[in-house]
This record gives sequence, C-alpha cells and structure tokens, in this order.
Amino acid sequence: MVGRYFEDFTVGDVYQHPLGRTISEADNTWFTLLTMNTNQNHFNEHFASRAPYGRLIVNSGLSVAIVLGLSVSDMSQNALMNLGWHGIRLTHPVFVGDTLYAESLVTALRESGSRPYAGIVTCRTRGLNSDGDEVMSWTRTVMVYKRDAPHDKDLFPVAKTGPMTA
Repeated sequence: MVGRYFEDFTVGDVYQHPLGRTISEADNTWFTLLTMNTNQNHFNEHFASRAPYGRLIVNSGLSVAIVLGLSVSDMSQNALMNLGWHGIRLTHPVFVGDTLYAESLVTALRESGSRPYAGIVTCRTRGLNSDGDEVMSWTRTVMVYKRDAPHDKDLFPVAKTGPMTA
C-alpha cells in the first residue's frame, strides 16, 4: 500500500515524514525565475550580502512547496483534492544549503458530505531545518479517498506483449 486512506487516520496521529530535502542554489534560482519573483534577495548574492541576513534567502514559495511535498507520502498520497491552507506562518529564514524536514499532526476528521467515497482530513504541518528550528507552519485540509473508492485502483496498464516472466 502506498499512502494512507481516510480510514487510516486518527485525530492525534503525528507523522514525521520520512524524507528530508536540501535546497540548492539552482533550486532557489530556478524557482525564483520561474515564478517571476524579482526580489534580489533570492538570486543576487552581492545584493543579499548587504541585507540583514547577509546572504541569499530561499524564496518562501519554494520552501513552502518543499515542506508540502515532503508531507504528501503520509497525508495526501491518496487525496483527490486540497481544500485549503490556513495560517501559513514563516517563522525562521531558510537559506541555500538548508535541509528541510516536515511533520504533521492530524487535528480533525469527517466524512465528506458530497462524496461518499472520501473523507476530509485536517492537519497541522510544520517544517523544520536540520538544526531543529521551526521554519514554517500551517493548517491544511485535504479530501482523501476511502480505501474502497474505485477511482485510484487498477491504473497500471496491461502490457500488450503479455505479463513479465522470468
């Protein structure tokens, strides 16, 4: 089984998501340019050296996206949609070379009123750097398939040449 279904969550569960991700200068520069962010603190080392932190700061959109991505294997691998994020807080700067980790606490569960094959999971997620500083947090609500939902089953194609054999 990959990921959790609605029935697998319990209020109070804490998941320390299994992967960490080190942010490179290329990650930060590409993301910043891709999103057309013109703040030089993200891509001009000379400019950033004169700012209060004295070095490049990772684009917060990238750091949020990475922490969110780190949480997917536990929280939303079997989701059909995100319903919202609340109270995103950026509480500590993230720098090129930092490694981010994520953990989530399940805070609420309920059946979906419109989709009988799904439920609603609410969690608080936070990102930590390798020194243990909390760099960000938010509350996220996601709609997750139930185990018997047909939508995410039998997706692997049947090979036209037949099954693999030894």
